[in-house]
Amino acid sequence: MSAPLRLGTRRSALALAQSQQLADALTRTSGREVLLVPIVSEGDVNRASLSQLGGRGVFANGLREALAAGECDLLVHSLKDLPTAQPDGLVIAATPAREDARDVVITRDGTPLSELPQGSVVGTGSPRRIAQVLRRNHRVQVRDLRGNVDSRLSRVRDGDLDAVVLAAAGLSRLGGDLGGLVAEPLGLDEWPTAPGQGSLAVETRTDAASDLLEALGRLDDLPTRIEITAERAVLATLDAGCHAPVGAHASLSDGDLRIRALVYALDGAHRIGMDRTVRLEPGYARTAGSGDGAIAADGADPIARAARTGEDVAHRLLERGAADLVPRESTP
Repeated sequence: MSAPLRLGTRRSALALAQSQQLADALTRTSGREVLLVPIVSEGDVNRASLSQLGGRGVFANGLREALAAGECDLLVHSLKDLPTAQPDGLVIAATPAREDARDVVITRDGTPLSELPQGSVVGTGSPRRIAQVLRRNHRVQVRDLRGNVDSRLSRVRDGDLDAVVLAAAGLSRLGGDLGGLVAEPLGLDEWPTAPGQGSLAVETRTDAASDLLEALGRLDDLPTRIEITAERAVLATLDAGCHAPVGAHASLSDGDLRIRALVYALDGAHRIGMDRTVRLEPGYARTAGSGDGAIAADGADPIARAARTGEDVAHRLLERGAADLVPRESTP
C-alpha cells in the first residue's frame, strides 16, 4: 500500500478547510490517503499591514521552503497570495475549478457600501480594496485589518467596525455562515478583484513522482487555468506585487476570453482601466496530468494566448500611465 501523501498548508481555519477539500478530491483521483501538514508562514506571524509586507510571498515562502526540503509532498495556496514568479524546482500542477471570484461587503443591517453614512468605518488590509472602498464611498474611513475571517466578522457584529470586505470564495469554503450579518456581493465589472481570487493553486516539486503529477492533473480545470493565466500576466507585466492596488478578472465563455483590469491610486482618487476580449481557438484539449497548460488539437495554445493577452492589457495600461499608480514588485 502506498504511503500517505503529505499536503502542506497554513494553519488558519480557511487554509485548513480548503486544504481538506483538496485532500479529499486528491484521495479520490489518486486512491491514496492525504494527510495535512500545518506550516507557519511569515504572514501568519508578521502582523504588519499588507501594504507594508508588499508582494514578497509572505503567505507562501515558508510553505515552499518546507516543500523543497521534502517535509511535504504538495501544497495548497490561495492563488491570489502567490507572487507571479515561479521558483525553480516547483510547479503549479493543478488549479481546480474556481469558486466565486467576487468580493463581498459584510454589514450588520445590509446597508450598501455606497450608502454608508459619513464616518462609517470599513475594515480591510488590502491596498486594492482600500482604493476601491474609497472610490465607491469617500465618506467612510478605512481601518487597516488583519486576522482570520471569524475575527473580522466579530468586529462588525460587536460594532467595532461598520463593515468589512472579504472574498466570497473564502466565506463559501468556511460554510457561508455569517451569524446574522448581511453580505453585499460586488460586481466584477466595476470591482475586479485580485488576480487569481477564488482559485486554489496546488504546487509540488518538478521532480515529483509521475503518478502524483497525473493525479493532480486530473484536478486541473482548463477554463480556470486560462483565466488565471491572463490575470496573473497582467500583474507580472505591470511588475506589481500581489497586494498592489490592481484588480483584474478574466472570464471565458464560449471560446471568448474577456479581461477587465483596473489600476488604482492608493487613495482611490484615480484609476486607469482596460477591457479586452479575444477569441480562443475552438477544440483545444488538455492531456491529463499536463498541469501547466493546454495544447489545442490544431496546434494553438490557449494558455499562451491568454498570457499574451494579459501582457497586452498590461502594456496598454502602462501606456495610459499605470506605472505612476502601481508600487513596484518587492519580491526578490
